[in-house]
Formats: sequence, structure tokens, C-alpha cells
Amino acid sequence: MKEQLNEIKSALLTGVSYMLPFVIAGGVMIAIGFAIGGYDIPNTVEQYGNFPSTVFWLGKQAFALMVPVLGAYVAYSIADKPGLAPGMVGGALADVQGSGFLGGLIAGIVAGYIVNLLKKIALPAQLRSLLPTLIIPILGVGAIGLIMVYVIGEPISMLTTALTDMLNSLGTGNLVVLGIVQGCMLAFDMGGPCNKVAYAFALAAMEAGNFAPMAANFIGSMAPPLGIAIACLIAKKKFTSEERAAVPGLFAGAFGMITEFAIPFAAADPIKVIPSLMAGSAVGCALSYVFGLTMRAPHGGLFVLFALNNAIMFIVALLIAGAVSAGLLVLLKKPVNEEVELAE
Repeated sequence: MKEQLNEIKSALLTGVSYMLPFVIAGGVMIAIGFAIGGYDIPNTVEQYGNFPSTVFWLGKQAFALMVPVLGAYVAYSIADKPGLAPGMVGGALADVQGSGFLGGLIAGIVAGYIVNLLKKIALPAQLRSLLPTLIIPILGVGAIGLIMVYVIGEPISMLTTALTDMLNSLGTGNLVVLGIVQGCMLAFDMGGPCNKVAYAFALAAMEAGNFAPMAANFIGSMAPPLGIAIACLIAKKKFTSEERAAVPGLFAGAFGMITEFAIPFAAADPIKVIPSLMAGSAVGCALSYVFGLTMRAPHGGLFVLFALNNAIMFIVALLIAGAVSAGLLVLLKKPVNEEVELAE
């Protein structure tokens, strides 16, 4: 059991290593697109219609590959090259289904072990060459596809419905509780069903003329990369050199409201990182309601401060949220030994 857990941990680190360039390139380009083209550029300008739009959509395309690449290389770490195709297909399905990076992780792990089982199929000597080139790709892709669609897809749909009903029932009756729940959902899966439901709730409230949930949504989405960036700066020994190199991107993600910059860190160490990020976002969202903040823009981070009713208190709430996550990360994470990580 311990050997399998170590194998899975090594697989997560491998997947994150290959995913990181897509996150950084995509996130920075999206932030640049927002900065020079405005927060509403995906809705007001045709795709690739001008230079800012081109930069923005190139970033979105890089982001679109993030979860499939994660699934592919998690499976690759477990099953070597035959795991790439099933892992990538599983990751792509996770992205389409809306299960986000957590779904991609699950898909990669499951695909890797499915392929390892398929490798054990006994074939006559004259047919063995077909195993890696034909049999494993077809059966592996088919198996992970069916699992993602029929086993994982339905629970995600049910979860989304349940979370939507829960948020709607909370409404604005108890704003602090709403903020805590909203923040936890935003930071839990960073693009998965929980995050999407929280954002959809804020959009629906905005359309109804209530701009408070969107302000909380901004803080809850910006706090995870900010918290990790702060933690990397104050506790360098608890992060690898590769992770520390991502600090500029993390700040860009925080300023541009691109939560996904935190995903590689959450994927590499989900047990410690995800609760830390949830706590910071929960505090930030609750403070947003306590401070009476409102936001009239649907996206854009610090680039749309003009759409806030109180930019100073917004920044105060964001910094507190980031500090909470950073403090917990520093407390929970152990110093890393990069030589050991590389050996694994």
C-alpha cells in the first residue's frame, strides 16, 4: 500500500511538472489580454479579431491543454508510454465534464493502472507487437472513456445540482456563512464543479442587481495564487526550485483573477494545499460581505478596480485572505529535499 501511495505521489509530481508550462504561458497571456483589451474582451471582440483578443485566446488555448496534459503524464508516470493516450483522453473528458484538475488527476491515475493491467494480457508471440500499438490504446481509451462518462460524469452532475440548490437556499440571509461556503467552493477544485457553481451563483446574483456575491467571488478566486506566492517567498525551503520559479506567474494569476495558477501546487500536494487555499478564500469571501463590497464587472481582477465600490477594503480583504492561506501552507508543508524528489 505504501509503495502504491509513493507511486501515486510520484505520478502527481510528474503530471504537475509537465502541466506547469501550460498554466504559466496560458495564464500570463490571458492576464495580458485582459490588461490591454479590457475585462470583457471575450464577449466584445471576435476571437482573434485584434491583437489583445489574439493574445487572450492563445492563452485560453494553452489553458485548454492543461488538464489533458496532467492526466496524460500522471498515467505516463504509472504505466510509461502506453499510458499517455488513455490518460490524455481521460483528462480531456474531465475538462469537458467540468470536473477540473481533480477529475484529471483521477483520470490519470485510473488510466495508468488500467494500462498496467492490460500489459499483462497473454498473447501468442506473433501477436505481441499488437499489444502496445493497437490493443492497449483501444482498450485503454475505451475503458477510461466509459468510466469518465458513466461512473464519474453522473455524480458530477448530481453534485452540481446539489451545490446550486445549497447556494440558492443560503441566499443572502446569513452573509458570513454564505461567504465561507462560497470561498470554500471557489478554492476547492479551481475550475471544477464546485468552482463553477459558485461563479454561476455570483453571475446570477449580478444579473438580478446584487453585486455583492461577485465581489466575494473575486477575492475567493484571487486569494489561492496570492497565498501560494507569499508562502513561496517566506518559506523557500518548503517549495522546490521549480515551484519558486512560478512566483511571478502566481502574482500575475492573483492580480488577473486566474485561480488556475494554484492548480499545479494543489495537484502536487492536495491534502495540505487545498484546505489551506479553502481557508484563505473562505475568510476573504466572508470579509467581502462584512465590508459590504460590490463588484460590477464579471472578471478581470485588479484590472477592474474601477468597478468596485471600495477598492481599498477590497485589497485589505484580499491580502488577509492570501495571508491566511500562506500561513497555513507554511505551517502544514514540510521542507522539501529536491534530491529525494528527483530520485523518486
